[in-house]
Amino acid sequence: MVSGWFAGDGNDFRLLGTRCSACASVFFPREDAHCRNPGCPGGELVEVALSRRGRVWSYTDSRYRPPSPYVTDPELSWEPRALIAVELAAERIVVLGQSVPGVTVADLTVGMEVEVVPGVLHEDAETTWTTWHWRPTGVTA
Repeated sequence: MVSGWFAGDGNDFRLLGTRCSACASVFFPREDAHCRNPGCPGGELVEVALSRRGRVWSYTDSRYRPPSPYVTDPELSWEPRALIAVELAAERIVVLGQSVPGVTVADLTVGMEVEVVPGVLHEDAETTWTTWHWRPTGVTA
């Protein structure tokens, strides 16, 4: 989906952020130009792999087909997807993402542990656009 936001596969899959060397603030999506902390004089921004697991901070579902530039066939039926805001305690940030296919809002609770896994945003005959999904721990789907 976006180059430099994640790397690896399987158990090595990680979201990639940046950490400011001056104030230790962590950013996702990554920040490559300057520290966004208004109280920081600025430091070098270093790429860091984020925690693979976190806790559900909030969640909802998408009941509409996303607008452009999302690519989709309007003739196909639309399946709602759960959107999960996950708190990464070590980094002290919240990261939003879709659930893995098959996990709905009925399967989620605030505070439950989830892990980041690779996912597919869209694919056609020539290209597969990859992204990240959140999966409750213990779910192997």
